[in-house]
Amino acid sequence: MSYFVTGATGFIGRFLVSNLLKRKGTIHVLVRKGSEKKFNTIADSMGWDKKRVIPVTGDLSKPKLGLTAVQLKALTTKKIQHFFHLAAIYDLSADGASQQVANIDGTKHAIECATAIKAGCFHHTSSIAAAGLYRGIFREDMFKEAEDLDNDPYFRTKHESEGLVRKTCKIPYRIYRPGFVVGHSKTGEMDKIDGPYYLFTLIKKIRQTLPQWVPTLGIEGGSMNIVPVDFVADAMDHIAHKKGLDKGCFHLVDPNAMRIGEIMNVFCRAAHAPEMTMRLDARMLAVVPSAVRGAVMNLPPVKRFSNMLLKDLGIPQQVVKNITYPTRFDSRETERALKGSKISVPELESYAWRLWDYWERHLDPDLFVDRSLRGKVENKVVLITGGSSGIGRSSAIKIAEAGAKVIIVARGEKELTETRDEIVASGGKCWAYTCDLTDLASCDELVKKVLTDHKHVDILVNNAGRSIRRSVEASYDRFHDFERTMQLNYFGCLRLIMGFLPVMTERKKGHIVNISSIGVLASSPRFSAYVASKAALDAFSRCAQAEFSGKNIAFTTINMPLVKTPMIAPTKMYDSIPTLTPEEAADMVVKAIIERPSRVATRMGIFAATLNALVPKAYEVIMNTAFEMFPDSQAAKGMKGRGEAEKPTNEQIAFAAVMRGVHW
Repeated sequence: MSYFVTGATGFIGRFLVSNLLKRKGTIHVLVRKGSEKKFNTIADSMGWDKKRVIPVTGDLSKPKLGLTAVQLKALTTKKIQHFFHLAAIYDLSADGASQQVANIDGTKHAIECATAIKAGCFHHTSSIAAAGLYRGIFREDMFKEAEDLDNDPYFRTKHESEGLVRKTCKIPYRIYRPGFVVGHSKTGEMDKIDGPYYLFTLIKKIRQTLPQWVPTLGIEGGSMNIVPVDFVADAMDHIAHKKGLDKGCFHLVDPNAMRIGEIMNVFCRAAHAPEMTMRLDARMLAVVPSAVRGAVMNLPPVKRFSNMLLKDLGIPQQVVKNITYPTRFDSRETERALKGSKISVPELESYAWRLWDYWERHLDPDLFVDRSLRGKVENKVVLITGGSSGIGRSSAIKIAEAGAKVIIVARGEKELTETRDEIVASGGKCWAYTCDLTDLASCDELVKKVLTDHKHVDILVNNAGRSIRRSVEASYDRFHDFERTMQLNYFGCLRLIMGFLPVMTERKKGHIVNISSIGVLASSPRFSAYVASKAALDAFSRCAQAEFSGKNIAFTTINMPLVKTPMIAPTKMYDSIPTLTPEEAADMVVKAIIERPSRVATRMGIFAATLNALVPKAYEVIMNTAFEMFPDSQAAKGMKGRGEAEKPTNEQIAFAAVMRGVHW
């Protein structure tokens, strides 16, 4: 028995060829000139017998697949019993012109070729997209009933290519309409991001932001008929060799298709991400006239925001349009053809984890982005305040190792010089400037010196800060606590930002990283002076970001959790509470520089802010419990030393461990 296959190196094609090799006969596969290397690579990876899998050089875009008379004659003598046409563009986001060539013209040329070599049966791989946006159940014997084809080039070209087979194919034919094809159910293997895979980046971001046990708000829509590639290949192989099925059409789909919201939750469980327990049905938007929806979505702010969001998540516009996909598919003919074969669609839940694992290891777009610190800072000027100790020192060392020109700023000259000399001795580039950041005139002088010496600053890290842990009651006669924190944590940082921004604006590039606190998100009691000053800087950054977003200048706020630095040393209780090391905190600074997000925060910080926003009264009770549980320190009470009275209780340690990173 002899076969001819187009699209053999495609995803479905390679598994189909592997199935055909289990039978007797030779398999001729169409290979475009110049793609021989790709063919050999896939053949080797799939373990094909190259004596039985024979490449035939041709071109899908040319009549009779571009085969010469000699090639056609040779194939005719081989008596090709089965001609499998799989070559097509399976991509919802592809442009209309390329889909016209591949899907319609390619099918026309494949039919011509199959007819010329007198193939026994033409097996056409169509798609459920051939139904368009049919509202209701689409049967296997339906074709002309397809709806809303003109709104999508993929739907239109798949419908028209199937129509060509029905109208022009003079030899026996069979049509297969697979659903959304995903990876192999046993290995998770997939070759590209398509269909439900476009949702994976969103799920990953949710996982990175919130703890798994937090319920989230999601979206509900139409059904998405998902089938693994091994089912599609197995079903096509079986049906193709079964007698009496010519001119039949077969839906290779899941008879129990799931809705979008259910599918999202299956993959959320596979990814260990929070499930979307509350879901809004997108189909409710159908009550809004399409003209009104279009007008709203085309408003410049709405359009810019939606485009930015979709770009960040890697989701094409077309995928969003299909959220409310209305069509369900009957597959009784397919089920009858497969009866007794033990070939069936596995439940998505049983193999979703394999799909996720393979995507995260091989297809995640983040894997292909240069996320090295060196790629972001090499030969760039990075200024770090508070660079002589703690977070600033650790950050300076990491950034200098990556090839940046690091400027460290602090008030104490000795420690500052020691840090600079250490970096230089290790081969880094570092300059040290002393500055009292509570003195605005000193800030202005620093800006002037740096711009004179280095012309510009690419990245400004406002790390220097002052923390005060003292209850409001204990601060009635200490108004200077609030003045001191505002002077350094807000006004000092703001002075530097305002000093370096003009040059950043002129150069149309720059990045300002502000080290804030988890306390701003958690509203930590006893830190009113500290949190208020950090919150002021956060608010300024949000406002400024809106103004400078179009000028390629980014503002990033890092809501830093509790870090083991000299700043928290006066509170002995912190010796027994989980904290980050300065090196771990520096990793958060590195993350901010590499990714340039608006905010870097721990999941606990985000959760605290979310809980406060949703149920503020309940959150108030939690914070008051913490306030009563953790007393003022000896230092806060004005007592000298760090007496044994501050030794934490087991209850305090347990509470702090649960609320890891929050200041108490």
